[in-house]
Amino acid sequence: MNEEEKNNQKEEIKNQKEDNNNSLKKGFFKKLWYSITNIEKYPDMAAEGVKRAISYMAKIVVLIAIVIGLGSIYQAYNMVKEGINYLENEFPEFSYKDEVLDVKTEEPLTIDEENSVVGKVIIDTKTDDESQINTYINSLEEYGEGVIILKNKAIVKSAAVAGTMNYEYNQILGEMGITEFTKQDVTNYANSSQIVNLYVSIFLTIFIYAFVMYFFDTFVNTVLLSIVGLFTQWIAKIKMRYAAIFNMSVYALTLSILLNILYIGINIFVEFNIEYFQVMYVAVAAIYLIAAIFILKTEFVKKQMELMKIAEAQEIVKKELEEHELNEQREKEKQERRKKDKEKEENKNEKEEKQDNEGGAAEGSNA
Repeated sequence: MNEEEKNNQKEEIKNQKEDNNNSLKKGFFKKLWYSITNIEKYPDMAAEGVKRAISYMAKIVVLIAIVIGLGSIYQAYNMVKEGINYLENEFPEFSYKDEVLDVKTEEPLTIDEENSVVGKVIIDTKTDDESQINTYINSLEEYGEGVIILKNKAIVKSAAVAGTMNYEYNQILGEMGITEFTKQDVTNYANSSQIVNLYVSIFLTIFIYAFVMYFFDTFVNTVLLSIVGLFTQWIAKIKMRYAAIFNMSVYALTLSILLNILYIGINIFVEFNIEYFQVMYVAVAAIYLIAAIFILKTEFVKKQMELMKIAEAQEIVKKELEEHELNEQREKEKQERRKKDKEKEENKNEKEEKQDNEGGAAEGSNA
């Protein structure tokens, strides 16, 4: 292999790398596709740097947040629809004025958990008795979650949070600029186009919350997965920078995240639980990362073999060049010896001829 062929090969490799980088820079969805179907691209994508990997992570988390936000709107729409139907047909008249809610019923109203999406609901806008209110709170504790509607505040018990939370009407409604309303006002609002503002507010709130929560969760999963990558590269006996392993971990999580999005999306419409989903989530990502590292190891070994072949070819060419130079040197020495011998022969002949001429001149003189 001569110098020109080596330069051509280097130029071809350089152009191929540039083509790969250009193709990867085309967009997020191209990387999304490569992350699932083309593990061989992981090293090239990882070589783009941590910033691009974090950017990719943020974009894929946006997909999760959008799905959760849209799902929340769908659920809110159904809740409002069912709530308005219940409100119009079964719920008694009520009004809010002077920071006081008044439900037109003499006895406390209880909505059981089966007919409520927020758990048990207790409505009593007549009592101020703290012992009675504590009895209501204890009742919610037994159910695990629910809401107590009083004349000046709402008490909420969530299954995910210990204790209860109080929401004063004057603070919440005051911030919204609402000072009074009736049952008819609520139903009119729910059936008007203004309800869209509520859905938009719900979407933005849930979107931001879901993005922050899932971005942090995905980042933590990436760090944990990168530790698996460190052990894998040690087993594979290949040296890699941690930044490269971290970046590859981001792309390795792609299929797991998409499966999680699908799981969340299905649960919006049909509630079901996959018991070992989290185990599958981690296992799929780990398989992708381990496969990528071993493929990189294979490519590394292959390149080493190619370099060894190139080195052997260069050694052969070097020996051939040395032998050729040696032969040329020998031929040159032979030619020089022949030239010297020829010069000696010519000098000898000239000397003999000169002696012959001198001898003939001497004989002529004697005669």
